[in-house]
Amino acid sequence: MTYDPSNHGAETDFQRRMSYGDYLGIDQILSAQTPLSQAHDEMLFIIQHQTSELWMKLALYELDAARRAIAGDRTAEASKMLARIARIFEQLNSAWDVLRTMTPSEYTRFRDDLGQSSGFQSWQYRLIE
Repeated sequence: MTYDPSNHGAETDFQRRMSYGDYLGIDQILSAQTPLSQAHDEMLFIIQHQTSELWMKLALYELDAARRAIAGDRTAEASKMLARIARIFEQLNSAWDVLRTMTPSEYTRFRDDLGQSSGFQSWQYRLIE
């Protein structure tokens, strides 16, 4: 006998409704990693940088909203957003701990495949600076 979660109220047929994956664009996100080499650690490198870009997008979104709140004299609202931005930067900093598990020699196994690309080309990083 196989377990059928739909017998216990779990929604499993989303043909006529939006699913969690549809809402979040999970298929697009999970297919956005295309390593250029055979190096095992390149996937870590790609995902680290992609997630950093997502966190920076949220930080910029919150910063823009905080500026508007301050301009509108809604300081309590702005304070919450600024606290969130601080947590986002803590998250970004902590995430680099995972990348630090890759040694310089492991990085050199795929660095040449990246060509001239560099994290310094991140326009969001430049906006945050």
